[in-house]
Amino acid sequence: MPTQTSSASRHLPRFEDAEPLGPQDAEFARDIKAVLEKHGNLDRFGLVLLHDHFAIGSDEVPVETNDPQARTLHVKVEKKSETQHAQPSQWRFLADSEETPAAQSDSTPYEVLMLCLTLACERR
Repeated sequence: MPTQTSSASRHLPRFEDAEPLGPQDAEFARDIKAVLEKHGNLDRFGLVLLHDHFAIGSDEVPVETNDPQARTLHVKVEKKSETQHAQPSQWRFLADSEETPAAQSDSTPYEVLMLCLTLACERR
């Protein structure tokens, strides 16, 4: 099994150990909702439970595709340098102390966690 070398993988709990959103998070959720509304992004972004299912190397990225007829979603790991999928679909915010090549190159406070096959992700 490959070692977990990406910055996202090093800090994320396994799915079984990740704590889901609950009643104790109501104020947090209201604050996030208010920020999304303020910037007109309430129907553009939401929340996901950050977690790992398996190790992903720093040179790899999960890619999601879907089959609208079968109503299935598929995720596979591809080499970043070889993937043909360039539409990010999931991001992770970075703490100020975290440094990644992607965050350093464009000064964004986030890193891409997953890419999506563009055509498959479009609404049909």
